[in-house]
Amino acid sequence: MNMVKTVSNTLFFSWVEEEIVKGNEVRFKLKGVSMSPLIRDGKDDVILVPCKSEELKPMDVVLFRYQGKHLLHRIIRREENKLWNQGDGSFVAMEQCSVEDVVGKVDRICRPSGKVVSVDSRQWRWLSRMWRFSDVLRRFLLRIYLFFYSN
Repeated sequence: MNMVKTVSNTLFFSWVEEEIVKGNEVRFKLKGVSMSPLIRDGKDDVILVPCKSEELKPMDVVLFRYQGKHLLHRIIRREENKLWNQGDGSFVAMEQCSVEDVVGKVDRICRPSGKVVSVDSRQWRWLSRMWRFSDVLRRFLLRIYLFFYSN
């Protein structure tokens, strides 16, 4: 029997950070639509792994600390130790952080069907790039997706 326990975000992300520091991967269900539609709210699990700051590059999806919260967004740009991050479901909001603020990066996405998608797979990289770089189409498709998702 699976037991579900609700804990505060502060407690949960403290635990996530502890596990990552120990070198463990962490699996959790995504909450929120900021990474829609490639990672879906309440449906998909992400597997977060430890990473070194020099490994971080644009198009990586990372968990990072930002203004007292933890966000899971894609790196859009990197300049030395500064990162600019944005959710796939956002057109305006962009967060800036340092590489030291990154807790870990997404390695795999687990779909409800049981399918596991590696972020290193050709399919994931292609979808990510198509989604990020098709601005006009992305706006249109995201509106349709969010309309049906919220109804």
